[in-house]
Amino acid sequence: MEKNNHTIDAIIDLARRKGILQIRDVREAGFHPETVRRLCQSGHLKRIDRNAYILSDADVSADISLASVSKRIPNGVMCLLTALRYHDIGTQLPYAVWVAIDRSTPWPRPPIENPTTQIFRFSGQSFAAGIEVHNIDGVPVRIYDPGKTVVDCFKYRNKIGLDVAVEALKDVLQNRRCTVDQIIEYARIRRLSKIIRPYMEAML
Repeated sequence: MEKNNHTIDAIIDLARRKGILQIRDVREAGFHPETVRRLCQSGHLKRIDRNAYILSDADVSADISLASVSKRIPNGVMCLLTALRYHDIGTQLPYAVWVAIDRSTPWPRPPIENPTTQIFRFSGQSFAAGIEVHNIDGVPVRIYDPGKTVVDCFKYRNKIGLDVAVEALKDVLQNRRCTVDQIIEYARIRRLSKIIRPYMEAML
């Protein structure tokens, strides 16, 4: 009984330190995954995704879904509508977590069931530029900065709507969320200078 209590305390402490506990964390710590199932049944842990758990009494933020996806795709970067919402740009409320991965990165397996996730492949500087790291519920989450996010929205304007991209550009410029030079540089990287310039000139 004493050993069992020690195991429970150790896993609860691990979950507290990790923020989001994965089965591989439990295995690496030397414990059997079955203990996690029992802790869920007893109400100590709560399952939030395949093999992902948090403490039942954890004080989590509204962005827990971003932390969950980042645990599954640690080299991914929150992008497009998800990055807009995180930075409080525009009025979009995405139905899924939108995340970019490098073109050479294998597709996540098994697929992420919860939350719903939209994955995009970027490459080179289009992937590497403008990455910020934010701590969300104890998990480092990579998110594109406001300027890069706006330019990416223009890149995917046929998918998300040109009106969304224009609204985001107007928001970041009016509220000084990024500089004009940053937009120009990201537009150069994305080869969108000729497309974005007329909208910028109309707003300045």
